[in-house]
Amino acid sequence: MTALIPGRTLRLGSRKSPMAIAQSRLVAEMITERTGRRVEIVGVTTLGDVSRAQLAQIGGTGVFVGALREALLGGEVDLAVHSLKDLPAGPAAGIALAAVPPRDDPRDALIAREGAKLADLPAGARIGTGSPRRAAQLLALRGDLRCVPIRGNAGTRLSHVADGELDGVVLACAGLARIGQAGAITQIFEPDEMLPAPGQGALAVECRDGDPELATLLAAVNDEASMAAAVAERSLLEALAAGCSAPVGGYAAGPARGSGPAATGGKASTVVPPGEQRGPQRGRGRSG
Repeated sequence: MTALIPGRTLRLGSRKSPMAIAQSRLVAEMITERTGRRVEIVGVTTLGDVSRAQLAQIGGTGVFVGALREALLGGEVDLAVHSLKDLPAGPAAGIALAAVPPRDDPRDALIAREGAKLADLPAGARIGTGSPRRAAQLLALRGDLRCVPIRGNAGTRLSHVADGELDGVVLACAGLARIGQAGAITQIFEPDEMLPAPGQGALAVECRDGDPELATLLAAVNDEASMAAAVAERSLLEALAAGCSAPVGGYAAGPARGSGPAATGGKASTVVPPGEQRGPQRGRGRSG
């Protein structure tokens, strides 16, 4: 175990994708702001980043996590930041979930050409998604759609729409906002229309479970309501023994302290697509 030396710059392990670096930077800045500790981001390449196979074929979203956890256990980094929905269900030996910062918008969003909403798309429209959960719910909303499996970072997926290869793609609101692409959203699905993935919109900060000093320091960026929602939603996955190939969604909505799906954390932001003036509805907690 690497001891936490007072004042030493903390090494934060992150995937190298633009979205991963953006969200890791948010956490790094929050840590520095709240604790005074400097943080440097260390890029780590994961199997999910280099393989072009569909996630269900190579182990699900957990393939984005393994290399970061190995770097953490090996002492190469002090902490790691993940999209919480990428974490496999159940505990990991030697790893502690130290913090869940205030959760961002958990909803899914459609990005379609010419500002189209789902109802505007032609019969047989091609919608890109690598998520069985999203595909199942899209087909429940419109059985005539053709769901096309896609991989790649958010920018690559958006380019398939701009180039005319697809009529639309469905991505997470929070991720689009973090990379400055919220303006591309043409429709946001409320949780009653499309149940989010457990943990969607939230970030997970992990450290070694034998490092109580660091765990105490990282508690400064933890949001209790967001952590409670994350634990509840992940317990659903664990109880169902659900892998990435199972179309499972889950959203835990606590007592409202705001107006929107982000009411679970009370401090997080929601995304409103261009031209939409209404306030987002708060999703009901249910599983699917």
